[in-house]
Amino acid sequence: MRHWWRSVREDIQTILHNDPAARSIFEVLLYPGFQAVQIHRLTHWLWNQKLPFIPRLLSQLTRFFTGIEIHPGATIGQRLFIDHGMGIVVGETAIIGDDVVMYQGVTLGGTGKEIGKRHPTIGNNVVIGVGAKVLGAITIGEGARIGGGAVVVKPVPAYSTAIGVPARVVATRDPQTGQTNRVEMLPDPEGAMLRSLHESVQTLNQRVIELESAMGSQAYHIAALSAQRTPGDDPFDCLEDLQSYEMQYADGI
Repeated sequence: MRHWWRSVREDIQTILHNDPAARSIFEVLLYPGFQAVQIHRLTHWLWNQKLPFIPRLLSQLTRFFTGIEIHPGATIGQRLFIDHGMGIVVGETAIIGDDVVMYQGVTLGGTGKEIGKRHPTIGNNVVIGVGAKVLGAITIGEGARIGGGAVVVKPVPAYSTAIGVPARVVATRDPQTGQTNRVEMLPDPEGAMLRSLHESVQTLNQRVIELESAMGSQAYHIAALSAQRTPGDDPFDCLEDLQSYEMQYADGI
């Protein structure tokens, strides 16, 4: 009981420290993230006692009232801060470290029907932005930051920042000084596509020039024969004349 009460106090202090909108303890008690975490601690204990139904029932009731779905089997560390937690989903084998911050719409999910560990492991002091999806049995290193809307399917090193779909590391951070360093040579799929299209257009232009040059003599003779025909002639006669010309030219080779 003493350990549980200490966890509750730490959760309250964490919210007061991280959220400027929280002005009193009584307001914190109304936070759905706070409520979901406290009920999860109970359901997780019941889950470990091998009770078959009650933990899932309490989990679904919590989802109904808070909009936050945390499987009773998930392991959550101390001082988890869930801010505006509507739509958060945490899978059964997910492991969340201490002092983690999660925002609205975050999913810690799996990628299939694997048996065993199939959900992410989140290190200490990780920040996961709005709508981010962390999928599979991957590890998010300590102190990492996941940008809003990112889809993470590969491990993220400690003290790095990952953004995009799929997520890629764009910066690293020195945990001692807090200095952030950009990662050079970032992949740019849009730029690569535009460069490829530009190269294709140049190749096609060169090919057109070559074809026009190769057909230059034939076009000259077609124009000459067209100028010689009278108004009543068949407009395609010049093509037949050109074919006969080509046959004669070929015979002379």
